[in-house]
Parts: sequence; structure tokens; C-alpha cells
Amino acid sequence: MELKDYLRDEILEEADLGYISPEERDRRLAVFDNASNGSMTAVASAQAAGNAAQAEAAESDILTSRPVAHGKESDVMTYMAKPKSGAGLPGVVVVHENKGLVPYVEDVVRRLAREGFVAVAPDLLSRRGGTGSFSEPAEATSALATISREELVDDLIATVSLLATDGSVQPERIGVIGFCFGGGMAWRLITKDSRIKAAVPFYGPNPPLEDVPDIQASVLAIYGGLDDRINAGIDEITASMEQNDKVFEKIVYPGAEHAFHNDTNPDRYHPEAAALAWQRALEWLRRWLA
Repeated sequence: MELKDYLRDEILEEADLGYISPEERDRRLAVFDNASNGSMTAVASAQAAGNAAQAEAAESDILTSRPVAHGKESDVMTYMAKPKSGAGLPGVVVVHENKGLVPYVEDVVRRLAREGFVAVAPDLLSRRGGTGSFSEPAEATSALATISREELVDDLIATVSLLATDGSVQPERIGVIGFCFGGGMAWRLITKDSRIKAAVPFYGPNPPLEDVPDIQASVLAIYGGLDDRINAGIDEITASMEQNDKVFEKIVYPGAEHAFHNDTNPDRYHPEAAALAWQRALEWLRRWLA
């Protein structure tokens, strides 16, 4: 499925489930279609300059910073958190949902750091000025549709390189976790970057099945039982991973919807499933990044 179609379907699904009104659906679709046609304008961003300064803020038990990853064609703004001390630590790339690098994702980065990982989330809207360049989430989602999957993967690879060269990280111990759109991009990343040893895509759409033989990571795929749109691809990816002798497990949480881990989204958040899935994700990362 084309990225534009996937992102557009998410707007339609929000309306079908009653989370947004028909009027809001039409407004978001208009923003989305305008962006896809190149007529959207973003708010001017001062975020890039601030991120480039890499000002580091200390919390009680971790360090956070905003380093810039240097890619082949563009720089990528990121948010990083790590334990205050330690070397040879495992690293994890965190891939955001379709609204960009929002506080929920930054909180996931900090949670991982408190568990002993060096975690970094790229802002995949960096090519469009960064998430902070947009006045509302609908514009951020629309802007993602104007960036090709190839460019997005390039930006993820640059983020992996940033992590691999961090003095706290052991380069052979790098994983990825992603949510929704980010789950799909996590799948795409592991087909292109063999440095990734473990992956936990949350309710992410499948990568091209012809690319599955290139996967070197051990994959735990997490799904919500009510997420019919994404779950339609479970049988195909399961068969493909098995046929290619890949390390693969999947978990489907009954009663949970798409995006059930996001505790800032009251319409979809499922506390029990989120807690269980988080513990399984941590166990998987620790197991395969040991």
C-alpha cells in the first residue's frame, strides 16, 4: 500500500469508529489532500536551530538531549535519552506515529532509558522543518505523505548511525521499536539495515514481502485484537517470516484497538494491554540485545 493511502485510511478509520465527526473527517481530508497536492504551507520553524545546539537536560536518573543525525541528503532532528552512566549499553531507535515527534514518543524514549537502554527518536518530519513546524497534528500527518518511504528509511538509517557512534552504545546491540506508522517504518528499516538485531513493531503494516529475506533482526510483532485493518496482514507476514526462517513471534491483545499503547489518546488507550505489551517488548529487547 502506498504511504499516502495508508495515512488517508487512518483518517477514515477515525471517523468510522466515531472518534471524529464527519465534519472533522472532511476537514482533515481537505488538509491532507491539499498537502499531497503541494499547496499546504507550514508555520516557520525555529526548532531546527534549537535542536542543533544539542542542549542537554538532566533528569533525576537519565540524561536527555536533542542531537542531530546527519543523513545522505538531509539532517534529522532527534530526541535522545540515556542512563547517566554506563558504557556498552544497548541502543533502541523509537519510531513515532503519524503525528510526528510528540510528547508521548519522547516519554517512550525516557522510559527506555530508565530501563537501561540508550534510546533515540528521529523526527521524520525533519525534511519539512520538524514536527514543531506545523500548527496542528493533521498538518503533520499530511506532511508525512509528501516524503517518500525511501527518504524516510534513509533518515532512519542515519538515526541508527547516530546511535551506533554514541560513546555509551555497543554498536552490535541496537534494536528498534515503532508505533502505528512507526511500526510499519520499523518493519521497513529492518529490511534495509542489518545492524538492527531486535525489532518490536506495534500494529505496523507489513513491509514488502519480497524484502523479508533481507531481515536480520529478531522480530516481536504486537497487535490489537480489534485492529482489523492492520490485522488483515498478519497471516501473510507470519507465513513469510516462517518460510524465510526468521526469528518471529506475534502477540494479539483481545479487546485492544489500533494505537492501544498511546496513553495520551483516551479513545484508543487500553491500559491492561499497554502494560502487558510494554513488558513483553522490554523482555524481547533485553533477550536479543544481550
